[in-house]
Amino acid sequence: MIRRQPVSATADHAEERTNPAARLGFQPGQVVQEIGYDDDVDQELREAIEGVIESDLVDEDYDDVADAVVLWFRDDDGDLTDALVDAGTYIEEGGAILLLTPKTGRPGYVEPSDISEAATTAGLTAAKGVSVGKDWSGSRLATPKAAKSRR
Repeated sequence: MIRRQPVSATADHAEERTNPAARLGFQPGQVVQEIGYDDDVDQELREAIEGVIESDLVDEDYDDVADAVVLWFRDDDGDLTDALVDAGTYIEEGGAILLLTPKTGRPGYVEPSDISEAATTAGLTAAKGVSVGKDWSGSRLATPKAAKSRR
């Protein structure tokens, strides 16, 4: 008997092409704020997120709390810890920040160790990084449960 094992890279890439936002945890009806938008962002990912949440992303001028934040960040955008702390002020308790950074070899690449250090300093916990497109990697960051209960 021959057992065929699925090749995870192929499955992941197929899922990326169909809807990369689905596995990032976005839900219909969520308010998702986008920070750091520029000409280099992944338009397909933006559209996929909007498709899942069934509305447009709100911009940096949105003056209410959001369920999640999409933060596009490049190495030359300033201090990542400050950006994460600021992004955290825009989300509901228990919300998440999807930090999107350019992949290795792309302009603005951010070292994973810098992401980990900034997330820890900002009081966030990071899940495993994921590929979210051709040029961008994502890290889903959340407030630790202990910190959530203190708010």
